[in-house]
Parts: sequence; structure tokens; C-alpha cells
Amino acid sequence: MKERDDTTTRYAIVSHRWGAEVNHKEMIGLMKMEEEEREEVKQRDGYQKIIKSCEQAAKDGYKWLWIDTCCIDKRSSAELSEAINSMYRWYRNSQVCYAYLNDVGESTFPAKKDDDKFPQCSGWPEWFTRGWTLQELLAPKEVEFFNKGWEPIGNKRCLAPTLHVITGIPCEVLMSGMEGKSLTVAEILSWAANRKTTRVEDQAYSLMGLFGVYMPMLYGEREIAFQRLLLEIIRRSSDQSMLSEWDPRMMRTSSDLAKHPRDFWDFGDSKKAKRGESVRRVQTDLRHMSTLKLTLSRGDPLQTDFLATDKVLYTSDTITYSLALHGSRAKTTVTRRDAIGGSIQVGFIEWPANHHDKPRVVIRTRSVKMTKTGLYTS
Repeated sequence: MKERDDTTTRYAIVSHRWGAEVNHKEMIGLMKMEEEEREEVKQRDGYQKIIKSCEQAAKDGYKWLWIDTCCIDKRSSAELSEAINSMYRWYRNSQVCYAYLNDVGESTFPAKKDDDKFPQCSGWPEWFTRGWTLQELLAPKEVEFFNKGWEPIGNKRCLAPTLHVITGIPCEVLMSGMEGKSLTVAEILSWAANRKTTRVEDQAYSLMGLFGVYMPMLYGEREIAFQRLLLEIIRRSSDQSMLSEWDPRMMRTSSDLAKHPRDFWDFGDSKKAKRGESVRRVQTDLRHMSTLKLTLSRGDPLQTDFLATDKVLYTSDTITYSLALHGSRAKTTVTRRDAIGGSIQVGFIEWPANHHDKPRVVIRTRSVKMTKTGLYTS
């Protein structure tokens, strides 16, 4: 094991689910162990994972490989903190990432959701439910997937349509990266909404690289870590989409910060919502769109709400709306503090119980008043 510069070294990197692993101390001391202890280490799945990934890297022409199990000395808090803050960069600078799906036995990538095979993971391989693997999917230029027997079963580009279904990440992001895409903070956070980490704090730490944020590791702070992440993002970005009232059923002020990525679960792909889906907010550019369509309820008759504005209401061209439906009335909240005034029309597209009938469009102008947190319709 040697330390190399990730900007000048050609290397492969591994992404995986943790199991019975071999740590840094065991790996560097392997040859000094008693034979019985050494054989026990070599029998672990984690050791075989290291060997197989090294063999694959050598086969692909790479001299160096990085894997988090034994390449980070977790006994050192300083080294661990540096590694977590550098993780996204290490995956981004790799030539290829080997994503090892240890619960896939077939020689092809799962083509559809299978709740019987993956009952604890929403019907897909467990790798897609973990917090850290989100950046490990997005950061590398190339991601190759391998099954339990280390057979190749596809790559990020060719599997983009299926990966989009699993993760909610747009195909264009999967195929060419996040750079240059018009992604909001809330949309990116939505990709982590259903992912889990062993430590609560890692819900935040695993997302730092996606936003170019660096923070000290404070294990024990629990949900505060995610709020610190949002504050760091706010300091570096004018995008305030993460400040919107993320759940209309919960009364929050605009100064409240979410405590978990799942608070943003319905921000992803919201402008492409289909009839019957539950989507409560959307962000759009009013220079290019005058109406927003959101589905706020399920059942019959299905009702879809939208907003129309007669002029740009805010100094920012991009505005985030949060809608809450109360019987036949709608409350519209705009959580921006730089409002300059304007008016809002609230419209309803009422879908009849008989879906063969045509929908009826009703538009009403609501009186508007200013508050500290934005505009409210009466």
C-alpha cells in the first residue's frame, strides 16, 4: 500500500456495500500475522473483494486501486475527516469506478423492480439504498457494475434509463455529469431522500461533495449535521429551493431547516409529474413558463393545481412555490425574502370521477398580502 496523488495517478476505485471487511491495520499487518489469523482474514468476503477488484483493475490496465475499507486508517480522526472531505474528489478523479452489487447473482443487471428478490430495498439491489453510493454513482466519469461473482453487467451510460427509474436522477446527469445542468439544491437533495446511512451524521457528510461543501466531522451531532450542510450550501449559493415549505401538512417558518434529505423526496422531476402522482412543489424559470402544474391529491375526482402570474414577482428570475390544498381553497406560499410585489392567480384543473370526461379549468384571482416569509393568497 502506497500513498499517491489522485490528480496525476491513473487508478480505479471501488464502490460497494460494507460487510465482513478487512481494515487498514489488518491489511498492512497481514504478513506479520500468525497463519491461523491470516487465513481467517483471507476467508472474509471483504478480502476477496479486494483481490477481485485488484485483478479487474490489472486486467483493465491500471496499476493502482483505491477501496475505502483498507485505504483509510479510521483509527485516526484527522485522516478520517480528510478522507470524507476528499471522497467526492477521489471518485471524480478516478478513471473508472467498480460498483460491486453483492446481492445480484444473475449475469445481467436487474431490468425491473423485484420486491421478492430485494424485499428490504424497495425492489432493487441494496447498493442503491445507501447514502454514500449516491456520490459514488455521480462523481466518476465511468461506472462499471459487477455482480456477486465479479462478472460485468453494464455501465452507467448504457444503463442510464434503468438507473433513472431506480434513483430519480435525470438520464443526462447520469450520462454526462452534473456540470452545466440547471439543477436546484432541492432536486439534488431529493436523490438522497430514500437512502440510508449507518450513522445519522453521514446523511449530511455523504452529500458534501455534491455541493462542493467542506465541514468538520462531528459524530454525535446527529440531525444537526444535515442542518449545518444546508447552512454551508446557503453561504455558497443563491439557490434557496431548500428553504421552501417542503411539507404542506407541517407548518414551518422560512427560517426552519430540514433535518433529513427525505424532507425533499418530492422535488425530483416535479415538472414531469404524471396524473395521479403526489407532487407538492416545483421550481421553474418564469421567463420561459407562465403556468406550473402540480398534482396535490389522489383519488376521485383527481385535482391538479397550477399557478399563473401576470409578471415576475421577485428580483430573482427563479422562484420556488409551495402549495397546500385545504378543501376547495389553496394557500400559495413563496419563500423568498426579496419580494417586490405583484399578483397571483390560482387555478384548478378539475378532473371528473369519470376519467373519460374532459377536465374543467377554473381560474380565480386571489387577493395577495405581503408577509415576512412571502406572499399568501386568501
